[in-house]
Amino acid sequence: MNVPSRFLLAAAFSLGGLALTPAAHAQRTDSTSTVKPQLNTAPPGTAPRPATPAPRPQQNQQQTPVPAPTPVYEPMPTAPSSDKPSGLDFPVGSRASEQPKPLRKYFLYSNFGLGYSSNPYSGGQFSASLSPSIGYRVSERLAVGPGISYAYNNISFPRDYQAVGLPSSLSLHSIGVKAFLQYIVFDQFFVHAEYEVTKAQSYDIYQVGPQRLQAVKTNRTMNTPLAGAGYRSQLGDRFAADIVLLYNFNNGYDAQGYPLSPYGQPVIRFSFLYDLK
Repeated sequence: MNVPSRFLLAAAFSLGGLALTPAAHAQRTDSTSTVKPQLNTAPPGTAPRPATPAPRPQQNQQQTPVPAPTPVYEPMPTAPSSDKPSGLDFPVGSRASEQPKPLRKYFLYSNFGLGYSSNPYSGGQFSASLSPSIGYRVSERLAVGPGISYAYNNISFPRDYQAVGLPSSLSLHSIGVKAFLQYIVFDQFFVHAEYEVTKAQSYDIYQVGPQRLQAVKTNRTMNTPLAGAGYRSQLGDRFAADIVLLYNFNNGYDAQGYPLSPYGQPVIRFSFLYDLK
């Protein structure tokens, strides 16, 4: 490009700038005037979508109400005692006294008996007996066992017999074996039955002269069934005392006037019981 052409191009740009300057000045001075709203002539569907709000954090629609804590009231401690050394009650059934006691199967059973009977022809008979036994409990109420017995008898003769030579009294001793049965009926009341076979010392009366008699001791086997009732008094964990009243089913005398049993009527016994382990 030559110099005249460059000069003409620069002059043209200068004239164009001068022509645009009044329009720009008019636009700046007209900024305080009211601008009319312009209608949106854009085609449908080109409008910008409104901004979507940020999602809120989801919350449980139904919340389970939390129950208020129940107040706990602690019992006031009580004063210590022999049964409650720590001041607290033991659970029911935990004390040793509340536990069921084991059934002790074996026990020692001894008794001391007294009896008296009289006969207008042969006089009176006083008896005392001692009889130790070993008992076995079949159940809490029923007990059985064997034993041995010793009996002392004193025979007192009437005055008519004494006048013809008989002594005023005669002492006799007997030893035997027996078996007994006891059954507790109610509380501490029980029934008692036993059967005893005794090698008993007895006597015979002989006539030794005119109007003279003599009593001679002899041995006899006597069978004695006894039955009655008694009451037991507990003296401790293992000790007990009984009082028993028995009826002698073989009491009396034979045709010759001799006693049929070493015991009188009735038979009263005081017994002592001791439980073994």
